[in-house]
Amino acid sequence: MEQSSTPIIPPQQTGKQSDIIEQAVATDATQARNDFHVAAGRLLAINSWAAFSEGISATFALTDAEGKPKQEKPQPGDYIKIDIPGPSASAGNGYDWARIELVENKTSPGAAEEYIAMRVRPAAPPGQPGETAHFFDEAATSSFIIKRMNNIVTAEIHGRNEKANTDTEHVKDKIRNTLVSWGARAGLSGVQWTKLAKGLLNGLQQQ
Repeated sequence: MEQSSTPIIPPQQTGKQSDIIEQAVATDATQARNDFHVAAGRLLAINSWAAFSEGISATFALTDAEGKPKQEKPQPGDYIKIDIPGPSASAGNGYDWARIELVENKTSPGAAEEYIAMRVRPAAPPGQPGETAHFFDEAATSSFIIKRMNNIVTAEIHGRNEKANTDTEHVKDKIRNTLVSWGARAGLSGVQWTKLAKGLLNGLQQQ
């Protein structure tokens, strides 16, 4: 299936890219609209990503711009605190961090197509300007999209410009980020994102 044509996905310019697409086919338009809203709700429930994504090894927590835990829907300027297995990042106080830079909602139940999308980028921890606390550098992005096209609902995760974050004062972080990014670019992150994409559509008629 072709990937989303929405402009939320930046152009690929350097490093690696990844594209994960899972889909569910509803029996009719009414069911497709219901499925879309279920999946969109899960996308925005960042704190629960690990709960409904069977086998995913990372955990995710939404915070506000000051790093305080947040239960409301994500907005631009919020952060995602990521806890991945293995050595932790000194720059992020033990976590990887990404800043939400765009949330786009194009919903129209009567239209043939609607989507909700979110784009995040590696960042320094909230309130701590300085070096990026993530195994990828700040040029990388991850774009998450739930889309309905007629009676087909898709969950998409697109990585762009993925390169190891080696611009750090911490030697341990430089080694750690290089190793983790190698694993990610070798396909390990694709496995995890596939589990998340499937989780976003869990219980729907996946194909």
